[in-house]
Amino acid sequence: MKTDGKAEEIRTTVAGRARQRAWREADRAISVVLADPEVQRLRALIEQEEVAAGRDLRDELQAFRDRYDHAVRTRDVAALALLCPGKHARWGRVCVLTTGHQDELPHWGTTPKQPVAWIGSTPDDD
Repeated sequence: MKTDGKAEEIRTTVAGRARQRAWREADRAISVVLADPEVQRLRALIEQEEVAAGRDLRDELQAFRDRYDHAVRTRDVAALALLCPGKHARWGRVCVLTTGHQDELPHWGTTPKQPVAWIGSTPDDD
């Protein structure tokens, strides 16, 4: 019976190392893709369009940002719970619109620098 326990420990260790290797390989592959000049050019173009759309929507949507800021300052959990779960936290973005807006409007919020609008989500949205 002790050998069964040892065999399970070895299987667990091997599986863990295989996962770590897979993550390292995926990270390297992603880094190579993101370093590609065409990918960088497209990323810059998308960012420019998101900033332009954010500015274009600012007058219409600023009240949502004001409501968000007020809810954060006053720790109004009920108001914050109504917000869209969409975010790009890695890039400092939080959607300040109400849940369900995606049929009518893109995600909209501000970064430390400017308003920004975006479509879609990222893995950190979950």
